[in-house]
Amino acid sequence: MSDVEYRHFLSKARAAKEGGDAAWSVQSTGEKVAVALALNRADWLASINYTMAEAIERAGPVWISLLPRVIRALETDA
Repeated sequence: MSDVEYRHFLSKARAAKEGGDAAWSVQSTGEKVAVALALNRADWLASINYTMAEAIERAGPVWISLLPRVIRALETDA
């Protein structure tokens, strides 16, 4: 698993956490679904017509495997 992928995912999640919808809306679709999962934002997923299951599939195995680590880092930020 690449540390580059982790840092990228975490930076996108942090940006959306701090900047809200404005920061999230400019991300790619793959980034959006993974970040929405990390931030527990089902409303953001719904706004782009994704279910939780579709978001997990779209995020892919690498980012899904990084999800717990990203969530812990975001909780540590708080």
